[in-house]
Parts: sequence; C-alpha cells; structure tokens
Amino acid sequence: MLFPRLLLCLALWALCGSAKPTERKERVVREAPLSAREHDDAQSFDYDHDAFLGADEAKSFDQLTPEESKERLGKIVGKIDEDGDGFVTVEELKAWIKFAQKRWIYEDVERQWKGHDLNEDGLVSWEEYKNATYGYIL
Repeated sequence: MLFPRLLLCLALWALCGSAKPTERKERVVREAPLSAREHDDAQSFDYDHDAFLGADEAKSFDQLTPEESKERLGKIVGKIDEDGDGFVTVEELKAWIKFAQKRWIYEDVERQWKGHDLNEDGLVSWEEYKNATYGYIL
C-alpha cells in the first residue's frame, strides 16, 4: 500500500518539476512601424508621407516647392499603378507601401553594416561588432 502512494508522489513530483510555464504571447502581432513620426492626421500628414514615400524620400519632398512636389508625386503614382489603368487601387497602394518600407529596411541594414565593418572587408568580425556596438570598453 505504501509503494503505490510513493510511486504516485514520485510521478507527480516529476511532472511538476519538469513542467515549464508556457511562453507569454501577445494577441496582437506588432510589425515594424512605417514611420518614426507620430500618426496624427488631425495635425500633420508626416507619418503618411514617411509610410508612402519612405523616410529618405519624404525628407527630400519636404524641401520641394508645392509644384515640384506634385510633379514628383505624379511620377510616383505611375509606378504605383501597376496595371496602368490610371487608378491606384487599395492593393496597389498596399504593395507600394510594403515596397517603400522594405527598401528603407534594406538601406538601413546596409548603413548599419558599413558602420560595423570597420576594416571594410565585407565581413563583420566579433571584434568589429563589439567595438561598434559597445565601444572599446569591453
């Protein structure tokens, strides 16, 4: 009678000791923001400009006159209108925004890589990474 109770206690102990808590997952999937600016359509459209054009392109648009800005936007709309029907659909606009965001990400990765590849050999060694990230304190 003692043996089954001991066996049951041992089994429960093993289950409790080997169980690990489940990882906490959020219900909302968070993606990289389209812009570093605050999204407030009532005050400013800067967020939308960054999302639509990409951060670097939006900066250059800020320097243009309204006429130049309209002309350049007209050229961009021609690129967004993939089927050439003269209209931009929601799907085409979404595809353009994704393209602009990916382009910004790739450009940022390239910039970061150049900042870490101190000897410009195309490779980032641990020493280069450590020095670029933490400085020379390690």
